[in-house]
Amino acid sequence: ESPAGKDIYFTILLRPEFPPDKVSGLTLVMALSVAEAVKGCCGQEAGIKWPNDVLISEKKVCGILAELYSQIDNMEYMVVGAGVNANMTEFPGELKEKATSLRMELGRPVERALVLVSILETFEKNYEIFLKTQDLRELKDKYISKLINKGRSVRVLQPYGEFRGTAKGIDDWGNLLVKRADNGILEQVYAGEVSVRGLNGYI
Repeated sequence: ESPAGKDIYFTILLRPEFPPDKVSGLTLVMALSVAEAVKGCCGQEAGIKWPNDVLISEKKVCGILAELYSQIDNMEYMVVGAGVNANMTEFPGELKEKATSLRMELGRPVERALVLVSILETFEKNYEIFLKTQDLRELKDKYISKLINKGRSVRVLQPYGEFRGTAKGIDDWGNLLVKRADNGILEQVYAGEVSVRGLNGYI
């Protein structure tokens, strides 16, 4: 649902000079940046459903997608796109239970340009931090402070089976750490390889 003039849609072109296996963390960097920017410019607390959905009141307010173009071990470029529900006043069908907007949460319209500028400025700062170590070690604590999954029961769906456990946080590479309910082992859950379900039925 993308009515003209209501929401914010943008894509950033990045050319980081490191191997392709390092870039998955950048979607988490964008999610953190959106959550921080929403708090900074709108005064609204936002959380992150791992790895990169931004939620308010446990409803999705922003989705993020990334695409990579590389040649074997050499990355040419990466694009990170985001869609922020800014001034929507209602959602159709089943989206009513899963989505919200800044306007619906604040009770007033938001100025889209100001929100976008805040997101871009925050992302630039976090991106520079990420580039120093090429991982999330210096952003991890801030990300975990926004992580809605932390301390909650999750169901991890993998191609070869599933397991249940409790989300504990993330590691330096952005993997979700889940303590298994069946054997107590702390598993690393890789973004893009599994589905994590929880949060009052939100998928």
